[in-house]
Formats: sequence, C-alpha cells, structure tokens
Amino acid sequence: MNLNSLPTWSALTAHYESIRDCHMRDWFASENDPAPTRADRFTINGGGLTLDFSKNRVNEQTIALLIQLARETNVQARRDEMFTGGIVNPTEHRSALHTALRTSDPSAPYAAQVKAGRAKMAVFAERVRNGQWIGYTGKPIQHVVNIGIGGSDLGPKMVVHALHHLKKSDIHIHYVSNIDGIDLQNVLEQINPEHTLAIVVSKTFTTSETMTNAHSLRDWFRRSGCSSDQLAQHFIAVSANLSEVVRFGIEPDNVFEMWEWVGGRYSLWSAVGLSIMIAIGPEKFDQLLEGAYLIDEHFRCAPLERNLPVLLGLLGIWYRNFFGLQSYVIAPYSQALHFLPAYLQQLEMESNGKSVTLDGRFIDYPTSAVVWGEPGTNSQHAFFQMLHQGPTIVPVDFIVSLAPNHSLPGHHEKLLANCFAQSEALMLGRTETEAENIVGRKQTALIPHIVFPGNRPTNTILLNELNPRSLGALIALYEHKTLVQAAIWNINPFDQWGVELGKILSKVIESDLISASSADLRKHDSSTSALIARAREAITR
Repeated sequence: MNLNSLPTWSALTAHYESIRDCHMRDWFASENDPAPTRADRFTINGGGLTLDFSKNRVNEQTIALLIQLARETNVQARRDEMFTGGIVNPTEHRSALHTALRTSDPSAPYAAQVKAGRAKMAVFAERVRNGQWIGYTGKPIQHVVNIGIGGSDLGPKMVVHALHHLKKSDIHIHYVSNIDGIDLQNVLEQINPEHTLAIVVSKTFTTSETMTNAHSLRDWFRRSGCSSDQLAQHFIAVSANLSEVVRFGIEPDNVFEMWEWVGGRYSLWSAVGLSIMIAIGPEKFDQLLEGAYLIDEHFRCAPLERNLPVLLGLLGIWYRNFFGLQSYVIAPYSQALHFLPAYLQQLEMESNGKSVTLDGRFIDYPTSAVVWGEPGTNSQHAFFQMLHQGPTIVPVDFIVSLAPNHSLPGHHEKLLANCFAQSEALMLGRTETEAENIVGRKQTALIPHIVFPGNRPTNTILLNELNPRSLGALIALYEHKTLVQAAIWNINPFDQWGVELGKILSKVIESDLISASSADLRKHDSSTSALIARAREAITR
C-alpha cells in the first residue's frame, strides 16, 4: 500500500488547500441557534473521558475524509488483530497483548497466566504494605527503590506520582533509571538499608543502565552489613530471564515474570507495575486496569466517528501529514501529571518514530511528531509565548480534571480558568482592531506586539476527577491513538530497533575509555576519537 496514492489521501490534500486559510473564530462566530453548536458536534465521550476537539482546524468534511482514510488503511483490522493476539510485531514475531492484562474475561489470551501473576503481585504487595515483609534486621519496609529504564521506569513513576494522594503514607517509592550516578546517589541519601526493598525491572536482566544501578545498590547493601544470604529480603526482580536473575543473587521465589507478548512501554499493567501496587494497593491497581479496559472496549466497539482514540489519532495525522507540523504539546493542568509528557514521549516517539513500512519499504511521508510539554500553569510562563505568537504552529492537548485532589480553597477554579482561557486564546487570537481598542491611537507602535494570529488547534480532554480509573483510561487512550496512527502510516509501533546501534557503540567506547593501555582510537571518526582522548585524560588525571 502506497499511502500517498490512496484516493482519500488525494482528497484530503485537496481539502486541506480549500480550508487552510479558514479561521476557527469565524466558524464559531457563524453558529446559529438553535442548531447544535460546534462544541456539541465535536465533543465525544468514552470510557469516562470527554474529548472536546471543536477548537481544531477541521469541519464535518475533514472528519468524514479522515474517517474514510482510517477505513481505507484498515485501522479496524489492525485493531482487531492486536486484541485477538495476532502477530502485530512482525520484526520480533510477537503479539502485543497489553490489553489482555486489563480484562477479566477468562477466555482472553493468557487469562490464566495474567490472573496468577496478578494474584502473586497482590499477595506480595500486601505483605510489604502491612509490614510483614521485613529487612535483614527485622524491620519493616519503608522505602521501595524501582530500578529500571524506559518502560520499566516511566510508566510506574508517572502513575505513582499521579496518584500520590492515594498512596500509603509510610512507604516511599523511589525511581532510579539514569546511569548517571547522581540519580542513584540522590536516592541513597534518602533511604536506610534496613528499611529498603529494591525492585529490579528488566526483561533481559542485561540492560546496561539498569544492571549498573542494581549492582551499585547491591554493593551499598553489603557495605551496610547485609550478607549475601540476607539480600533475598531486599531484592525483587521483574524479568523474563530467570538464569540471569539467579546469577545476580535474587531468589527464584522473588521473581515476577515479564512476558514476551507485552512490550516495555505498554507494560505498567503487568508486574512492571509492582511498585504501583505497593504504593496504592491491589484494589486501586485493579481500578487502574478497569479504567484502561473501559477505553479498550470503547476503542473496539464505538463507531469510528465517535471513537476517542481514532479521532485523536486522525487529528494527529491531519496536522503531521497535511499541515506539515512537526510537534505537539501535552499540557496537563495537573501537577500530579508532571511525568505524563515524558511518558507519552516514549509511547509515541519510540513506537512511531519509524521510516520503513511493515514490509520493509522506506516511506516518503512524515511519521511520529515530536511530543513535548509541561504541566500548566507553569508552562504558561515558559513556552506559551511561542505557542501564541511564534510563527510555528504547535497543536496542544489540554488535559484537566474537573475536581481537585486537594482541599485548598480557590486553587482549582483558577486552574480550570487558566486551562480553558488558554485554549480559547489560542483559537481566537487578537486582531489589530482589538489591539488598537486596548492601547488606543497614541500607542500605535505597540499594536503589532499585542496582536495574536490565533487559529492554533487544541484538544481538551476532561477527567471528572483524577483517580485510578480515569488515569487508566487516559493512558489507554494514548496507547490506542498510537496504534491508529501506526496503522495509517503502515508501520510497526511495537519494536524499537533504533536504540540498538548506540548501545553497541557505547560498549566499544566504554572499553576504550577504561582500557589500561592506550586504545587505538582510529576505528572511530575524528570527533569521537578526540572526545574519547579528552575524557581518558580527565579520568586518569
């Protein structure tokens, strides 16, 4: 399938040319009562979430053509193949059944394994939470250190931070991912070995960053007086490689299995989420799964034109491939969702940052947009100036909970007001006439500086409140959005070969850096050789 040659692609290209200069403020201004408003027509609900996409540069014809594109590119077939356990990751010959972790259907793929694995997690989590799991000096666990990287870190860290208001108050969860020793050192300064449990999360148990941090933490325990035999009380593994786990020194009974049919960035629903379950408890972890399941069912069953992940994905296609926009912003108006933009960076950019089709042909159209962002209102005082008045158009996803997770009066109303005002301002802009009315004729030199072009597209995603169910639904929404876009681009969102080359070269360079004798650096380019030489000099100084 050549995407550019599809009839609907050509129709969308022509349609883009016909509406590219239309301004959204005119569309809103032309509404006639009592007909349904633009907001009515372009707001949908599903899985407990509400998506208002009325402030986008689309009309009914745009949406109809995009839905037609989804059908023409077999989005529904790709969706169904994933849910039924088909080989949707052909380069690694794997299924992608993270959705099987969220259903209670006993006929679902791997249902027995999932049920047994979750039960084992629940028993362990409760033992830690109620003080039955003790350290080498007989004291209960107060600190849990999750050591992982990528999906083994970003997902659990994001969820635990988001649901901090529900976590057990006397257990503190820490996350270590970076091979930079400062990351681990900062955690070591906050914990006591007698009260600390480490969870080492790595499918292969050979990931360089994870295992370097795990070995350093193990050495720290030993220096504190914890014997090799007693380490079993302080180290848990989540892995698919039992032999490497045992070689590290972790007891087989302390291993939670990772399955090949769950990809890393889709894995927080599995034993990778053990730190989540310890933080919020098995019951609330189940609610997280239930929220994701609601979106799974919505994605499977809702018609395409009323389907949240489908529409979110299609809007991304519209801006990436027809407007040529290179990035979009995640702006959660919730400090609790501080790590959501970073989590979605990996989910979308590692999944869809591809340049070959499923059958290995190089493509000639853009794929993944750059994902970035920060929570509001902080982001308003950082990069919103560019969003409003910069020459580059950057779509924004605003995410906000209608109810607060705190008891401080007056804060949440201001937060909501800022969120809604920013999307309105990005849509409306400010004309020269409006600017002149503000500053008056005596300050005409100021007018160009306070004009805003507007017509900047935004989505607003509403949660009734931020709780495990709504968070699970929100995460699943973006997971399925990613699949929709991958299906249209005809790429594999479940592999990540792009990270391999750097890993291979880093091992060579590390050997050159620590070599006792002068390494032959001619095998590198001149820049890399010079950097290595300079670093060797600093290391040995």
